[in-house]
This record gives sequence, structure tokens and C-alpha cells, in this order.
Amino acid sequence: QVPLVQSGGGSVQDGGSLELSCAASQYAYSRGCMGWFRQAPGKEREAVAVFYIGGGTHLAESVKGRFTVSQYDGFPTVKLQMNNLKPEDTGMYYCAADPRGPCADLTITYCNRGPSRCFSIWGQGTQVTVSS
Repeated sequence: QVPLVQSGGGSVQDGGSLELSCAASQYAYSRGCMGWFRQAPGKEREAVAVFYIGGGTHLAESVKGRFTVSQYDGFPTVKLQMNNLKPEDTGMYYCAADPRGPCADLTITYCNRGPSRCFSIWGQGTQVTVSS
């Protein structure tokens, strides 16, 4: 089984909504926490959300109140619902799994110092484009 397979995304106008899905292998889904990241062309990859499997979610300040991570009991697919999208949300979005350290240490700030220090398994990426 491919560890992480992403779907969804696309193009939308300012203020619109999009949804991303990440289907995880049992291993990828069993490591305690996962994350959503995004990367604009020429920019560093940044953390959007870090969440516990079956638990709570830490969201980047820039997306609070607009993005929601959804999980389903016993079903290894997680979703990122993105509402009120803005042009600055444009980028390639990645699902990530397999934390390199304790999930409690993987804050948004910590992961933004280097995404590879947070997770070792990454989805293929899904483009999100928001036009003004």
C-alpha cells in the first residue's frame, strides 16, 4: 500500500472552498500524529496543521477559523476542509505522517523550522490555486 495518497484541491476564486483528502496506510495512520503542509513556488514548505490521530488539531494562525481537519473513527482517511480561501493560500499542499519525535513536540513553530524534522512520510502533493 502506498503510504499516503492525496486527492482533491483545484482552483477557486477568493472566498471559495476546497477540500483535500489523504488516504493513509495502516502504518502511516498508526504513528500518533500527522500533518498538513503547503509550499508556494520559491518558498519554504510551511506547516498548516499538526493533529493527533483520534485527537485534537493544532492549526497555523493564518488558517484558524477557515480550515478544519476531519477524521473518522477507524477509517484511515483524513480531510482538510478549506473555507474562505485567499490568494495567499495558493500552493502545493502535502499530507505528512510518521513523526520523527514525540507528537507533543511537533508544534507549528517547530515544524516550520524544517518540515523534514517533523515527519518522514509525505504524500505526492495536491495543488490549490486561489485567484483574486
